[in-house]
Amino acid sequence: MENIKILAPTSPLKGNINLPSSKSIANRYLLIRAIANDSFTINNLSESDDTQVLSSALGANDEIYDVHHAGTCARFLCAYLSFKKGKQQLTGSSRMKQRPISDLVDALRQVGANIQYLEQEGHLPLAIESPSSFDNNKVKIKGNVSSQYLSALCMIAPSLPNGLIIEVDGYLVSRPYLDMTLEIMRGFGIHIEENQGTFTIASQHYNVHDVTVESDWSAASYYFGMVSLIPGSKLTLPGLYPKSLQGDSALPDLYDKLNIATSFVNGEVTIEHIDKALPPIFEYDFIGTPDLFQTVATTCAIHGITGVFTGLETLVHKETNRTKSLTFELGKVDVFLSKLPPSFSKKSDQIYYMLEGKAKLKSNLSFDAYNDHRMSMALSQMSVLGEIQMNDAHVVSKSYPNYWKDLDHLGWKRK
Repeated sequence: MENIKILAPTSPLKGNINLPSSKSIANRYLLIRAIANDSFTINNLSESDDTQVLSSALGANDEIYDVHHAGTCARFLCAYLSFKKGKQQLTGSSRMKQRPISDLVDALRQVGANIQYLEQEGHLPLAIESPSSFDNNKVKIKGNVSSQYLSALCMIAPSLPNGLIIEVDGYLVSRPYLDMTLEIMRGFGIHIEENQGTFTIASQHYNVHDVTVESDWSAASYYFGMVSLIPGSKLTLPGLYPKSLQGDSALPDLYDKLNIATSFVNGEVTIEHIDKALPPIFEYDFIGTPDLFQTVATTCAIHGITGVFTGLETLVHKETNRTKSLTFELGKVDVFLSKLPPSFSKKSDQIYYMLEGKAKLKSNLSFDAYNDHRMSMALSQMSVLGEIQMNDAHVVSKSYPNYWKDLDHLGWKRK
């Protein structure tokens, strides 16, 4: 499946959708199982490309590991392979080779990792050989680049002879993802001390046990958007919990301002369109929930709500430059996303973006995915305005392989 045309139903959305499981949680369980070197069952393992790539890599004994487009896999495998004996190479797609990894490599080198760049400095591919020593157990890493770097370091720390003392330099982005990592580790009996941006994790053993992966809140966001846009809609999404490890469980509070009422009963969430006045301006800081940005921005664009957004710094280095790509795609429907001048935030270092306009669908309009699953699924909301073409629709397999089939189930027309 490459390019498809889709059209949303005119009737309200009704029914149940079985979401994919969280690849963020699944990938952490997989890495911990490999580090612990003690088998345990991971129930409801994600079928996403990212999780399948990581699962295969951790179960292999190869000389070359290719993560393709999977950024999480690249970070987690880099840390894991750094303290294995032997020689390995870590590589990925052309886009992965553009995404920086130097901050993680520098941190790993501080504690004895033997890593060399094979092409461009600071980027994949990497040559990773047996570590030189474990004399140093203190590492310093920037907090404003990727929380996955810190998560990777935390998860390998218990397996190192002297553990790790990790000092975070500056403000930590995507904190909920680090909290997810730490809670999962504590669930396996790992003791972690945190004090003013420094994490101390002694050498210790993971006490493993069977686990079950909850459904993916990020995947739920596309249905929150659709229900917000189609009056009378009511959907039930099993496997979601209010007290979740996932930062994107902030969705109910976020979409409460966008015409959705949310209720939780017995491990299911029901979302229902409520007719009420929409806000003329919607402000939100995505620093802890960056994966929700494209969905929320597209919802606001279709409603004609002016958006004022911040916390988008990490989106530059995702599967695509998400702010730049979304700016271009929304421009096709006369909605404008622009970076505000520094004078807008005189009293802080935050960078603000403004979304202006109401989406106007034109005939024969197609949207590009930029090899980014979240671009494709977020922009699919445009189909409530009329038939659109989604290019490279297969990219959804990175996190949600059955997305288009699930839309079919709800009444979408696809060709």
